[in-house]
Amino acid sequence: MLQGHSIIGAAVQSGSGAAFSAVNPATGEHLDPVFHSASLEDAHTAANLAAEAFPVYAKLSGAAKAEFLRAIATGLESIAEELVQRAHIESGLHIPRLKGELGRTADQLRLFATLAEEGSWVQARIDPALPDRKPLPRADIRSMLRPLGPVVVFGASNFPLAFSVAGGDTASALAAGNPVIVKAHPAHPGTSELVAYVITRAAAACNLPVGVFALLFDAGTSIATALVQHPSIKAVGFTGSLSAGRALIDLAAARPDPIPCFTEMSSTNPLIILPQALAKHAPAIAASLFDSFTLGVGQFCTKPGLVFLPTGTDGDAFAEELQIRTRQGSGAVMLTEGICGSFHSGLAQRRSHPHMQILAEAPIAAEPGFRAAPTLLQTTGEALLAHPELAHELFGPTTVLVRYTSRNQLLALAQALEGQLTASLHATESDLLSIPGLLEILERKAGRILFNGFPTGVEVCHAMVHGGPYPATADSRFTSVGSQAIFRFARPVCYQNFPPSALPEELKDKNPLHIWRLIDGNFTRDPISS
Repeated sequence: MLQGHSIIGAAVQSGSGAAFSAVNPATGEHLDPVFHSASLEDAHTAANLAAEAFPVYAKLSGAAKAEFLRAIATGLESIAEELVQRAHIESGLHIPRLKGELGRTADQLRLFATLAEEGSWVQARIDPALPDRKPLPRADIRSMLRPLGPVVVFGASNFPLAFSVAGGDTASALAAGNPVIVKAHPAHPGTSELVAYVITRAAAACNLPVGVFALLFDAGTSIATALVQHPSIKAVGFTGSLSAGRALIDLAAARPDPIPCFTEMSSTNPLIILPQALAKHAPAIAASLFDSFTLGVGQFCTKPGLVFLPTGTDGDAFAEELQIRTRQGSGAVMLTEGICGSFHSGLAQRRSHPHMQILAEAPIAAEPGFRAAPTLLQTTGEALLAHPELAHELFGPTTVLVRYTSRNQLLALAQALEGQLTASLHATESDLLSIPGLLEILERKAGRILFNGFPTGVEVCHAMVHGGPYPATADSRFTSVGSQAIFRFARPVCYQNFPPSALPEELKDKNPLHIWRLIDGNFTRDPISS
C-alpha cells in the first residue's frame, strides 16, 4: 500500500512538510493517500547517505551494476498492472500509452545494463611509456571516465515512468556508478512511490549500500533547492519547463563549487516544408503533422510547434487541409491543472496578438477535469522576424503555420531560431539543392534533424541525440536519451606512471575486462604486450 512518505536509506520517512495529494486530471478529484513533503533534514540525510554510498558503489564492476539495473526492470514489469493503473489516474494518459512507456522504461534500463556490463563506455586510453624517446621521454599515461558522485534527478510531468523515478536520467547515472536521489514530481506521487519501492528492493537484493537511492516528495521548491545546494551532490538531471530549469541551472552555478546541471527544457521543434515536397506529398504531410502536434495532447517535448510553409496556392491548400483536420479533432485531458492553465493563458495571449491568427479550433466538451482542444494558428515570416516571442513554446495541442515568401526569408527565419531539440525538413533532394545553407543552419540550431519525418517519438538507441543548444538544454554537448546519456555523469581521470597493481581493471595491460581501448591512438581489445 502507498504510504505517502519519502524513502531514504530503504526506510520510509514521515515527512514533516506540507501535505498534498495527487489529482485525477480527468475529474479534478483528489486521490488517496495524502502525501507529505520531505523535511530539510530528510534532504540532508539522503545526500549524506548517498555520499557514503558513493565510494562503494562507484567501484562496483559493470556486471554488478548491470545486475542492479536489470533487477529494477524486472521489478517494474512484475507490478505492471498496478503501476500503469496508478499512472493512468494520476496523469490522464491512456493505458496503451502507459504500457508502451513502461516497456520503454524497462528497455532503457536494460540498455544501460548492457552498456555497463560490456564496459567500453569508459573510453579507456593508454599511451605506454617511451623511456627512450628524444629529446624527452614520455611517461606512462592512462585515462578513463569515472563517476561524478551523487546525482539529483527531477521527475518529469509528461512521462511519469520513462523520464521520472526510474527513467533515463536515473538509469544512466546508476550505470555510470553514481548514487541517485530523485525528487518526485508532485503530479504523480503514487506512481513515483511504487517505482521507488521496486528500486529499493532491487538495491537490497543486490546488497548495495543503502544510500545508493532515495526518493523525496515535495509540493514546493525548498527540497529542490536544498538538494542542488548540498555539497555532497555532484550533478543534476532535469526535464521540465524553461523557468524551473533555469532556476536549477542558476542554483547549481551559484554554489561555492558549481556543478553541472543537465536540463531539457524548451523547444518548438520547427518543421520546414519546401515547395517540391509540398506539391508531391501535401495530404500525407498534413495528416501526419496533425497527429504529431496533437499526440499526447501536445505534451511532448518534441511536438512540432512551428511549421514553415510557403505562401501560394499549394500552401493555402495545405493550410485548409490542416484546418479541416483540426476542426474535426476533439478536446482531451491534459496532465495537470497548472499545465492546462498555462496552455489556455498562452493561447489567449496569441489570440490577442495583432500578428497571430487563429485558423481553426476543435470543440471542448463541457466535462470535468483539465482539458484542451487542438488549435491551429498562423502568422507570417515577416511578423515572426519582428516578433520573436511568437516562436516561444506553447505546451499543448497547437502549432503555428509560418508562411514564408522566399528562400532568403526562410534562411533568415531559420537563422533566427533559438536552440531546439529537433528540426524537421520535408523536402526532395532537389529542394535541398535549391536552398544551400539551410541544413548547415539547422545543424547549429538543433540536436536532431529529421528528413521527411516527424519529431514526436524518440527512439532509445546508441545513436540517438535528445539535446540541443540553449534553451532546449543547458549543455548541447550531451543527450538525455540513448546510451550516450551516460557521459553526462562521468568525468575523465588520468593515471600517470602508476604501478600496475594500483590501476583500475580497465587500464591494466592484460585488459582483463576485454573492453575496447585506445592504445597509442589505435582502437583494440588486445592486451599490451610486455
